[in-house]
Amino acid sequence: MQTPSHPLLARLNACDVRLCLRLNRLAHRPVVRRFFRVISRLGDGVFWYALMLALLAFVPGALPGVLHMIGVGLAGLVVYRLLKQRTLRPRPCDLEPAILRGTDPLDEFSFPSGHTLHAVAFTVVALAHFPWLSPLLVPFTLLVALSRVLLGLHYPTDVVAGAALGWGLATLSFLLF
Repeated sequence: MQTPSHPLLARLNACDVRLCLRLNRLAHRPVVRRFFRVISRLGDGVFWYALMLALLAFVPGALPGVLHMIGVGLAGLVVYRLLKQRTLRPRPCDLEPAILRGTDPLDEFSFPSGHTLHAVAFTVVALAHFPWLSPLLVPFTLLVALSRVLLGLHYPTDVVAGAALGWGLATLSFLLF
């Protein structure tokens, strides 16, 4: 892996790799790897689509909140794709031989974490409309973010950037909705 030339970026990169290696060691345990594969798979969209359908089916007046979630999800998809195409950061499991790929990625590049971006964006919007979902959504979102590093698919900075972008998109969406 090419080390960044600026000393501060080189230190950040070294910390990123160390933390990624440390968390990825947990994925060497089959039960842990299976659990986080399920979380990651649910974070692909399955959980969010099921949540939106359940809200529409069982919560009177849920349509505005669900439409808001769909809108922020679509915006997140656009931002995510644009950034992935421009940054082209390889995944840690593709660069670091010691990192186990815990599951297959959805695409080739690492930055930002789209799973985390969407999990945070959906959670922020959903909790604004349905605050009673907090005990379910906050832990799930944290597990999705953790799964991406633990499974060797993202560096911690990819996840932090995804979370910041998701938060920013959700916050911006309140100005538009």
